[in-house]
Amino acid sequence: MTVDASAPPTRGAVVPPQRGTMARRGSVFLSRHPRLRLSLLLGAPLFWLGLVYIAALAALLITALWTVDSFTGQISQTWTLDNIAAVLTGSLYQTVTLRTVGVALLVTIIDIVIALPIAFYMAKVASPRAQRILVIAILMPLWASYLVKAYAWRSVLSQGGIFEWLVSPFGGHSPGYGLPATIITLSYLWLPYVILPIYAGLERVPDSLLEASGDLGGRTWSTLRLVVLPMIWPAIIAGSIFSFSLSLGDYITVNIVGGANQMLGNLVYTNVGAANNLPLAAAIAFIPILIIFAYLAAVRRTGALNNL
Repeated sequence: MTVDASAPPTRGAVVPPQRGTMARRGSVFLSRHPRLRLSLLLGAPLFWLGLVYIAALAALLITALWTVDSFTGQISQTWTLDNIAAVLTGSLYQTVTLRTVGVALLVTIIDIVIALPIAFYMAKVASPRAQRILVIAILMPLWASYLVKAYAWRSVLSQGGIFEWLVSPFGGHSPGYGLPATIITLSYLWLPYVILPIYAGLERVPDSLLEASGDLGGRTWSTLRLVVLPMIWPAIIAGSIFSFSLSLGDYITVNIVGGANQMLGNLVYTNVGAANNLPLAAAIAFIPILIIFAYLAAVRRTGALNNL
């Protein structure tokens, strides 16, 4: 006589307990301990962040306190504040720091001014099909090599280049190589990183708010200034962080189109390479790090980071 295994057990029959697998037991255990589950989820990323970022900053600070033997050229692990004092008091480093901060601020302002109308058109005016096309068009420059784009602008801005050919009939001329060329090139390079956060922020602005402002008699500029701008301010801050920090640490563009001008990144690169003075390069590298920390602290005081 055979017994149907799929038949339900009769009343009073004892059902043997099912043995859970190790994975099931672990899942049940973690479901009962949410803090342990969160710790395991964040443990690996936090460990990697601490190893790569915090440990690297600590090593950078330690290296800045060493010196280089002027006779052998070898790093001497003698603790001193000479490098930091030279960076803080040297007129060269002060001039280059002001120049670098000025270039980063100008690039950030230019990118925001250009990105705002483009992002607004994409989010509120363009059709869904046009939005997709514009997003692809903005992302396409990111597919090209950084060096290719920088050297392309070097060709455009050179004497007798495309830019001079376009403006010469109107009495203009190419800016050549220098700080204006550096600002133009950096503005082009980081523009997509500013457009996309602002576009994402504008997409979260309900169209009903704009319609309500118009129904209440609000003019276009008043609506943009009093309704739209406060809502997309965190997105603007996010874009400015990208452009400001990337411009602050850049050293390749100024080498290609900057002429004889120097920025902080160039000083770090020179001291690591040709000068073979790693401790001084580490001390100089702390300047942009401190500047971006100060910028983030100032932004945080405005409350804009709370809604990012």
